[in-house]
Amino acid sequence: MTETRSTTDTLVFVAHTGQVSGAERVMLDLIGVALDRGRRVTVVCPGGPLVGRLPAGVEHVSIPPLGLSGERGLHRLMGAARLVLDWLRAGRVLRRHTRRDATTIVNSLFALPAARFARAPGGVSWLVHDTLSSGRQRAVVRISAPVIRRAVAVSEATARPLSDLGLPTVVAHNGVVWPVPALVTGLHDPPVVGILALLTPWKGHAVLLEAVAALSGVELEFAGGSFPGDADHVASLHERAAQPDLTGRVRFLGHTDPQTALTRWDVVVSASITPEAGPLSVLEAMAYGKPVIGTDHGGTTEFLRGGAGVLVPPSDPAALAEAITRVLDDADLRESLAREARRRIDAEHDKSVTLPLMLDELSF
Repeated sequence: MTETRSTTDTLVFVAHTGQVSGAERVMLDLIGVALDRGRRVTVVCPGGPLVGRLPAGVEHVSIPPLGLSGERGLHRLMGAARLVLDWLRAGRVLRRHTRRDATTIVNSLFALPAARFARAPGGVSWLVHDTLSSGRQRAVVRISAPVIRRAVAVSEATARPLSDLGLPTVVAHNGVVWPVPALVTGLHDPPVVGILALLTPWKGHAVLLEAVAALSGVELEFAGGSFPGDADHVASLHERAAQPDLTGRVRFLGHTDPQTALTRWDVVVSASITPEAGPLSVLEAMAYGKPVIGTDHGGTTEFLRGGAGVLVPPSDPAALAEAITRVLDDADLRESLAREARRRIDAEHDKSVTLPLMLDELSF
């Protein structure tokens, strides 16, 4: 789709968090493309690491964090009431920065109601990084639907429930740096399984721990940070990793450069228990030719089907353990997975191609 707006237009990106995960990485990449095109860029988001990664010349406007933090019971009800107030506050701030000569791009589900309260002229484009799988998510979309002029989903699986809700929806796939050199597929001794994901419950680290507990002689590494609200979950992962069937075999690497982490690993796992939209960690592993095992739903299925990876049911440690064993034991399988994965990245997920197309769809 060709771009129809002036290169002098302002783009206003809105995010619900100041943390940096896959969705924010995509937004930062899009900001880079916009700046290269001569656009002015404003980012409306809470304070945090994201602000420190904004390029020079990008205006930052602060809003409260927009999301729940894992509260339960009465605390959850209080958190929901606080969230509504924060949406209203953020909407008032956002209203001062949305105007008819600006394109407003909402980068996260939980920022959408703030855009609704802001009454952005002409509506907003929503870059969809969440595959709707809960009533709470669908409720947020229904609340926000009047302000959404276009939803740009990062996978077909993510687009389908949006179309079912009646939203005008298109697909623009995520991409990664390409070309990159293939990493070796020979096994370490002992072999190492890795996962590159924030330590948050739905990413399935607990399932992966149980799978590796059943595999003697296999080590496990977690690469990724965590949100402040997930401290109890992170503590539970450390506690499980210290049990006798895993002790000494699990390492928590924290924030790590993806290529550095992938060099350490023989198999990469995406164990998410709810559907991913378009996980960058999977694409990065595919690009470097590392065999990937992923849960069979959402964008992960689209990335790995057809021989580009191995798919397993979500929340099934036994199936995951069997798949890990199969990949580790079969050098020919590892080579074929790497070959097809890199072919798929070359054909469909080179971000020098995907990012400009995505920005065009958001600006249309």
